[in-house]
Amino acid sequence: MSEKSEEACGLAGDSTRAVVAYVKSLKEDLASAQDKFLRLAADFDNFKKRSAQEGDRRATAQKSGFMRELLPVIDNLERALTVDPSASPDQLRTGVHMTLQQLHQLLRRHGVETEDTVGQTFDPYRHEALRVRRDASMPDDAVLEVYQPGYYYRGGEVLRPATVVINDLSEPEPARRDGNGG
Repeated sequence: MSEKSEEACGLAGDSTRAVVAYVKSLKEDLASAQDKFLRLAADFDNFKKRSAQEGDRRATAQKSGFMRELLPVIDNLERALTVDPSASPDQLRTGVHMTLQQLHQLLRRHGVETEDTVGQTFDPYRHEALRVRRDASMPDDAVLEVYQPGYYYRGGEVLRPATVVINDLSEPEPARRDGNGG
């Protein structure tokens, strides 16, 4: 073999060893990266589970707190049912009214509000129209009467729309009878 071919074989062997070493290094880096990825994926999965459990615990605690605050209202309603039948209806009405106020205060503490909608413009997201009526003294589409109040979270979320009567000025005015039977 010539000197040049021996030299070429030596260089080829060196470069093959270098490539093999480089591939081995890449495989180790890949294995390390895969290990890190699997650990991070497991950590993230555990984090999601812990977060869900914490959210459930918080929701349960909030519900329990609300229920504890609701119990005195229930107690007052039960007391109203045990009132002596000879008691005055006004006293019973006053007691029920006070209990209702207590319940409204509890709802407000938890972010639930009602609003006076009479005179406001009808909003299909906040109102449910049960009837229409004509009232020339009020603007068109104004709420004239509330059958059932709406309840809203302070952020604006509608829990229950108010059921209302709205003004419709396109309705013809009822015919008036004059004194001559007409």
